Amino acid sequence: MNILVINAGSSSLKYQLLNPETQQVLAKGLCERIGIDGKFTYKPEGKQAVKEADVAMPTHNEAIKAVLDALVDPQNGVIGSMKEIDAVGHRVVHGGEKFAKSVLITDEVMAAIEECNPLAPLHNPANIIGIKACQALMPGTPMVAVFDTAFHQTMPPVAYTYALPYEYYEKDKVRRYGFHGTSHKYVTQRAAAMLGKPIEELKLVSCHLGNGSSVTAVDGGKSVDTSMGFTPLAGLPMGTRTGDIDAGILEYLMGKYNMDIKEMLNIMNKKSGVLGVSGVSSDFRDLEAAGKEGNTRAALAVEVFEYGVKKLIGSYAAAMGGVDAVIFTAGVGENGGNNRASIVSGLEFMGIKIDPEKNKVRGEEIDISAEGATVRTLVIPTNEELMIAIDTAALAK
Repeated sequence: MNILVINAGSSSLKYQLLNPETQQVLAKGLCERIGIDGKFTYKPEGKQAVKEADVAMPTHNEAIKAVLDALVDPQNGVIGSMKEIDAVGHRVVHGGEKFAKSVLITDEVMAAIEECNPLAPLHNPANIIGIKACQALMPGTPMVAVFDTAFHQTMPPVAYTYALPYEYYEKDKVRRYGFHGTSHKYVTQRAAAMLGKPIEELKLVSCHLGNGSSVTAVDGGKSVDTSMGFTPLAGLPMGTRTGDIDAGILEYLMGKYNMDIKEMLNIMNKKSGVLGVSGVSSDFRDLEAAGKEGNTRAALAVEVFEYGVKKLIGSYAAAMGGVDAVIFTAGVGENGGNNRASIVSGLEFMGIKIDPEKNKVRGEEIDISAEGATVRTLVIPTNEELMIAIDTAALAK
């Protein structure tokens, strides 16, 4: 079964054609600068990437058409015809409280996704554009929506309720939603397989660490708490995002520097995090290099981030009444051995201890626990596209 996975942004579109049963990726690529000058990348399995710098993409329709044309191209294509695409899985960032799992897209589902636009104004409208473009070019092909927020809909009220007047939840649905759900779902399922135990018997802390970062407590296969909140701005300090912050700071800075809320949010989303603290970069590799050269602010930025992750691991273990394994995934989690070592340092009292040699690994699925550790520490590369394809295939069948 061949599944086309689409992740549409406002001016970009990532795609993969894969078989979820064999986990074979037939082709993948990226459409960039949609609506501007259009840049198209296509890489079929086992061949060099084919780059086209001048593909006209005034809208997402042209971008999707470029993808479909490439997939069936006589020279570089990987399928004989469009009929070999059995279904399309679409990443949708926000499903609100309406969606606790992936769903086949109908007119009613599209209307419900559009109702969530105010909750993710930068993401959901773009996701909808991608869905409509596929529907126009692939009529009759099943379409599935896979939501970043769905995995976290199992959180209990005690975890998702903010201490605001309750009417804001009742009328406006202001609550913790959480994100990166597809990633957290995938790596926790892989963790259960690695540990050889049913996921229903495990208490796991999943650390998705990258430019955007979140930590999730997963008890019995269900998300019971997560660090991102009403928006992806909450939780850990990230590449350019503040993470949790005293809201009173906003009033103070806006008053002192005569900023409006739009300018303040731009600072919090794009100029803060480890970039803001370091003044160097949002890339952890740059920060590590600068720290080694004596840049104290770069070193501090990394320490603030690692300290935040360490605290969440401890607090989520407390919330679940124990923990069987800690998972590291995403760019920093998969590749940052020094970051992993710093995060778990001091958690030996919980039974967490890693082997320095095993921890040298980058981007591989491995148990890096030291001998005698009672809580396992796992590195698991995330695969959101595969998780989307698996959900899509199940629903399309």
